[in-house]
Amino acid sequence: MTQLSADPAEQAAKELAAALFSKPWVFIRGVPSLKFLPPEGPPEIAFAGRSNVGKSSLINALVGSHGLARTSNTPGRTQELNYFVPSGYSGDEGDLPPMALVDMPGYGYAKAPKDQVDLWTKLVFDYMRGRSTLKRVYLLIDSRHGIKKNDEDVMDLLDKAAMSYQVVLTKTDKIKEAGVPRLMSETVAALKRRPAAYPEIIATSSEKGSGIADLRVAIALAITL
Repeated sequence: MTQLSADPAEQAAKELAAALFSKPWVFIRGVPSLKFLPPEGPPEIAFAGRSNVGKSSLINALVGSHGLARTSNTPGRTQELNYFVPSGYSGDEGDLPPMALVDMPGYGYAKAPKDQVDLWTKLVFDYMRGRSTLKRVYLLIDSRHGIKKNDEDVMDLLDKAAMSYQVVLTKTDKIKEAGVPRLMSETVAALKRRPAAYPEIIATSSEKGSGIADLRVAIALAITL
């Protein structure tokens, strides 16, 4: 029996992912307000999630670096949009990177003052609503806890901004293996009424490396849309 060839778009995405994530990545800029955003050019992919969801670990696993995302966690940068690009680009016109990863500030600090939450909301909402090069937001959900109220609040924000987003489950190695499919089904069901949510989710473990290749391919597909 003749084997069917792989979907051309998926195959192209795999090749693009291999090219993008085989290079070293670097931190280029922290953005505390929209006036400091880089000029629009290459496609951007953003990551959002609760504090301690494992966002830094996931970004490091994604780009194959153990310490890159820690650059964005130094004091004074916690409320900034942090930009990472493949190394070797000057940022000058005509020498732009093929894409950028944007690490958005973590949310969900139990003791965060209201004005800090309001600043986060304004920065992120204005960025998502007005950034034409932003292709997709990956919303990270801790597998140990599932979708919480403040995750739903951010989904409301994403839906309101009509910003395409995809849920990524983190730390799946921290729950029983049998519980992962059930959690994935529950999460998919919770997203069905969400107009801006991508229908498929990705289960990952930064520690074990599971799901990272799938996320790379998903990103490659997203930036070509």
